[in-house]
Amino acid sequence: MQKEFINFAREQFNTQEFIPLHVPVFLGNEKKYLENCIESTYVSSVGEYVDKFEEVISAISQTKKATAVVNGTAALQVALRLAGVQKKDEVITQALTFVATANAIAYNNAIPVFLDVDIDTMGLSPNAVSNFLEEFGEVRGEDCYNKKTGRKIAACMPMHTFGFPVHLDELIKVCEKWNIPLVEDAAESLGSEYKGTPTGGFGKIGAFSFNGNKIATAGGGGAIVTNDIELGNKAKFLTTTAKNPHRYEYYHGELGYNFRMPNLNAALACAQLENLNLFLKNKRELAHRYEAFFKENGVKFRTETKDTKANYWLMCVELENKKERDLFLESSNDAGVMTRPIWQLMHRLPMYKNCQIDNQENAKYLEERIVNIPSSYRHND
Repeated sequence: MQKEFINFAREQFNTQEFIPLHVPVFLGNEKKYLENCIESTYVSSVGEYVDKFEEVISAISQTKKATAVVNGTAALQVALRLAGVQKKDEVITQALTFVATANAIAYNNAIPVFLDVDIDTMGLSPNAVSNFLEEFGEVRGEDCYNKKTGRKIAACMPMHTFGFPVHLDELIKVCEKWNIPLVEDAAESLGSEYKGTPTGGFGKIGAFSFNGNKIATAGGGGAIVTNDIELGNKAKFLTTTAKNPHRYEYYHGELGYNFRMPNLNAALACAQLENLNLFLKNKRELAHRYEAFFKENGVKFRTETKDTKANYWLMCVELENKKERDLFLESSNDAGVMTRPIWQLMHRLPMYKNCQIDNQENAKYLEERIVNIPSSYRHND
């Protein structure tokens, strides 16, 4: 099957050269907006494109306030702080994720608790969270605590893996029962929907990434989104060095961050977002082609779950076992068709080896089987 896949991938991308996993595509006003930005001299953190970017992201995510920041990790870090996460608090999340999810927790001097994912979404499992809290959770007043560690569980942060939304209704219900704020790691899910509503706005606060390998890129960039205007204003305040507004005085009211997105990056992002629907449509067509090909070859291609619409950011297949996975990875990469395994589980990394975990049954299963395949926009259609 490996040879058939390599040939099929080359047909889809119409090339005999190296096929990367995911590359940005520039079809519209990128050069025009960048030139406008340079001509205006507003190339740093102040400028019309930053304001425009925030307005567009707010509209796309159907949230009331968006704040542009330098990258998705910074967005997650500040989102957790805004949700109330403090030093030595715990944050429930998934071990099957990109390291930025866990790092954002650690940057707040908080401690991750890694729970299992669902097989169908590859994202944080509401059942795993519920089971964990039934065993270890304890509500004291308005907060939830971990009976084993004595620490406050200050937030729950699911990640929509590769753009496939988690089971949000069930997860929200669990979080509400235990008085735990939901912070959405929507870094990979721009354009994805859950029951007709865009991801990012379901929790108290959410975060997106606009890294160079995302569907729409700012080169480097992120966004914090929320339906709480006061919280959104605080996000802007904290990420722009917590400087109090004044015509000329410099007074910083609390510890803030220089996480401002430059106007140059925002200009690029604004042009990209004008073509977001085109990118999504193109990738969905590729997903349909992959699905038919792999079905014919007896391999499971990962598709969106019921009541969701995935952006198919990174498409993936599920192999029979680790041996088949490794054979697929080796043969495709040897042939110049880039594929990669899903991430190693976070608790296997040295900085998170002592974190509390559950059995990770589903996460281990997926870790041994999931492979990402080339998922870029195709120019030959």
